Amino acid sequence: MSNEFYQNPLIARYASEEMSRNWGDQKKFSTWRRLWIALAESERELGIDISGGQIAEMKASVDEINFDLARDYEKKLRHDVMAHVHAFGDQCPSARPVIHLGATSCFITDNTDLILIRDALELVEKRLARVISNLGSFARKFRDLACLGYTHLQPAQPTTVGKRACLWAYDFVMDLEEIQARIRNLKARSTKGTTGTQASFLKLFQGDHGKCRDLESAVARRMGFQDSYAVTGQTYSRKVDAQLVDTLSGIAGSSHKFATDLRILAHKKEMEEPFEKNQIGSSAMAYKRNPMRSERVCALARFVMSLQSSASNTLAVQWMERTLDDSANRRLTLPQAFLGIDSILLIMENVTSGLVVYPAMCQKHLSEELPYMETENILMEAVAAGGDRQDLHERIRIHSVACANQIKVENQPNDLLDRIRQDEAFAGVDLERSVDPLEFVGRSREQVDDFCREVIEPIEAGVDSNLEEADLRV
Repeated sequence: MSNEFYQNPLIARYASEEMSRNWGDQKKFSTWRRLWIALAESERELGIDISGGQIAEMKASVDEINFDLARDYEKKLRHDVMAHVHAFGDQCPSARPVIHLGATSCFITDNTDLILIRDALELVEKRLARVISNLGSFARKFRDLACLGYTHLQPAQPTTVGKRACLWAYDFVMDLEEIQARIRNLKARSTKGTTGTQASFLKLFQGDHGKCRDLESAVARRMGFQDSYAVTGQTYSRKVDAQLVDTLSGIAGSSHKFATDLRILAHKKEMEEPFEKNQIGSSAMAYKRNPMRSERVCALARFVMSLQSSASNTLAVQWMERTLDDSANRRLTLPQAFLGIDSILLIMENVTSGLVVYPAMCQKHLSEELPYMETENILMEAVAAGGDRQDLHERIRIHSVACANQIKVENQPNDLLDRIRQDEAFAGVDLERSVDPLEFVGRSREQVDDFCREVIEPIEAGVDSNLEEADLRV
């Protein structure tokens, strides 16, 4: 690899080898050739004069692509598909007359894109399931660890660390459901012809509409699809791409939310991402433990989410049967959206498998706010002892304001319970009993159990144990 020219960091630094290969030229152009073979085999079955020898000749060269020759042809012809038709034909001279027979360029390019998209979606599905499984294990482990909840990023009713992990996991569960729906609904473009009318194939089959339909089904099956899109123009509808990038953007949004939460919790010293023995947090401040993986997730997520508009805008300007201003945009948007998500999920898998929790800090922050949380129970007990609810509420409000002022202005500890204890209106309430923080977490623990049993476990059962472990290069 030359160091003189820009290299895409998604390939050089972040994405997995599997996803990078999926969008590489070798797989792309080998798939082109497999499609030409699928077309020839299907046409032969339906009576077109194509010999078994011609097909065998094509199969023998399917992966042996002369990229230099193809580039020379493209420079001369200014057409990428025809360049590869000629390059393939040079390797398969007897098959040259039947390569690309009856097809348009989008037969090759669109069907290949759909195959690459399907394979990429299946890899994303596997990585998402790993992340969900990791968060499920974490939630079970910390189902009983009470911590301060936050709404508006302000202290709120306590929850547990495990319940919070379920919130993160559920976002990814919904993303997984979307990915699985995209896989189920993905279809082949197959043999729709130049403007989607199948006119060339109707001519090839001498007006036999049935054979045109049979050809479309046969090629789709050979591509590994059960069905093809009902109607198309020259391309399959770019609505498919827009929906696809929306789904990938959803994963990016979930990842950004998780990583941002973790960065905030690291600031509060309650949780951290894994930090390796020799890892350096700052070149100047040697004591630093920066959440660099979570920060990278946020950076990559913003990039993927920004691609959403490209796919939607491309759909919007596909005049009539198609315009070619989709091509250059899709060469960038589709692979990089998948490479970006793959990069994010590699980091997410690494981070969620090694999350660090500091229970003492969770307890510290909770205890600082717990007196406020206790006031609701105190109020109810005082009313039961014969007090006036409105009067008691006002007294608690006044004590709370005074206490908050003391904490913020004078840097003094929370003495709210002492203030209430000295108020004769609460004489009938036992304020000396010890308070268990878990009294305030509601059904958090039971919700973790239910969620893991009903939602996480079915996903864990399908986790691919053969998928390589996340390997972060930087």
